[in-house]
Amino acid sequence: MLDASSVLDVLRPVQDPELRKSLVELNMIRNVTIDNGTVSFTLVLTTPACPLREFIVEDCQKAVKQLPGVEKVLVDVTAETPQQKSLPDRTGIDGVKNILAISSGKGGVGKSTVAVNVAVALAQAGAKVGLLDADIYGPNAPAMLGLKDAKVMVQQGAKGEVLEPAFNHGVKLVSMGFLIDPDQPVIWRGPMLNGIIRQFLYQVNWGELDYLIVDMPPGTGDAQLTMVQAVPMAGAIIVTTPQTVALLDSRRGLKMFQQMGVSVLGIVENMSYFIPPDLPDRHYDLFGSGGGEKTSKELNIPLLGCIPLEISLRQGGDAGVPVVVGEPDSASAKALVAIASQIAAKVSVAALSSS
Repeated sequence: MLDASSVLDVLRPVQDPELRKSLVELNMIRNVTIDNGTVSFTLVLTTPACPLREFIVEDCQKAVKQLPGVEKVLVDVTAETPQQKSLPDRTGIDGVKNILAISSGKGGVGKSTVAVNVAVALAQAGAKVGLLDADIYGPNAPAMLGLKDAKVMVQQGAKGEVLEPAFNHGVKLVSMGFLIDPDQPVIWRGPMLNGIIRQFLYQVNWGELDYLIVDMPPGTGDAQLTMVQAVPMAGAIIVTTPQTVALLDSRRGLKMFQQMGVSVLGIVENMSYFIPPDLPDRHYDLFGSGGGEKTSKELNIPLLGCIPLEISLRQGGDAGVPVVVGEPDSASAKALVAIASQIAAKVSVAALSSS
């Protein structure tokens, strides 16, 4: 007999490829209806940016079509991002499900470029995303997100002053760049740095977010310590370039997060090779090659992806139009979208595994 129970039974062997558990057992199959041979149901993914979405839908359709009397299978795909497990000694942010640090051991490796484009790519996939620019001394995110002239509003809330984040390309943003003049240096010692980062965490109207991406400053100093000690982190992503000097520093940054009890979700190799605009079939290894892959194998940390160096990537950052928006068919944009999907998948696996 063709009914909801038989549909769930035939879907029970279908697994989420990342979690390796039954979709039915994970309560990812809902609202099963049958009408004149047409079976409809909702597939609830763990992230809007699921990289295996089409494969999961196809597996579900194949399974249901095995049932006698089924003529058509309609799958409505939605997503519910799981929330990272809270920690007793760290205070979460109301409404924010997952906080992710994008960091590097040294400056100049394109960490902010990765942070901005990953945030926008997640938003394009349908997630609710915020970006916290924790690089207090060198706040570049407003310019890269097309918000260099934006002003954040300060409102009076129940717990004091609350900042209203700026918004563009689907991403909410808070940055020191909104609070100072363009040429004004920030000459602060550690305690003041600690204070402003905590303000950006807890005194901002972030609203409901699936992901809060934190663009960290380079190194392993006060900002990193404040962040990992203040909030429960869903994980960290380490950005490096292929050359030896950058890799040495990235390993130190990676080890810092591990020592502080933060899971390192993976390594991103930026500027992997240069693609000249007039010869798109040619690749030039300006900074060496294979460094990210070698390091990931040595440290048993996933390599999330390699991003080529393209003129369009730089132009997008300068113009305030991230490359995933301005040149979505470019090699660098495709690499960044794939990296964002990998990050989202790993966050979901970590959250559900710890629950």
